[in-house]
Amino acid sequence: MGIEEAVSGVDRTARFEQTFLPHLDAAYNLARWLTGSAQDAADLAQESYLRAFEHYESFRGDSVRAWLLAIVRNTCYSHLRKSASAGETAEFDEEAHISQRVLEDPETLALRAEDRQRLAQALEELPMEFREVVVLRDLEEMSYKEIAGVIGAPVGTVMSRLARGRERLRQLLTVAAPKGPQP
Repeated sequence: MGIEEAVSGVDRTARFEQTFLPHLDAAYNLARWLTGSAQDAADLAQESYLRAFEHYESFRGDSVRAWLLAIVRNTCYSHLRKSASAGETAEFDEEAHISQRVLEDPETLALRAEDRQRLAQALEELPMEFREVVVLRDLEEMSYKEIAGVIGAPVGTVMSRLARGRERLRQLLTVAAPKGPQP
């Protein structure tokens, strides 16, 4: 390998990192919600980055983030299919998903932890097609058009799945809502 090729490789790597590193958290977050496992999410986000790096020169879209998250989604679905055929199961680890704890009184912390646990459980119970659009829209704040690009579906389908996913989430949270103190 000559010096020109080495410099060109360094430039390519630097461009890739500058373009894609800001989206690492979103890649991990999507993988985390699709797989339900912090360890799998970390591995799959890394695998997705490697795939994106390999095909970086072929990217021709508008949104790097949407392109990367489509790779993450496909990587996760491939992993889930392989895991299902191998009979593996993964448990949701709430502590791995909590990013930061606010120091408050114990009662408030307990209520927030309970709310987060209920929300995480309700999200886990959503069918995958609804969960992914809810996560991409409400947690990752992607546009309908970007989500459509990630999941490979029309914008109308995204809107429909999002509405139905939010409604199911509301139902799950309403049913699971704790009752007030009993006399």
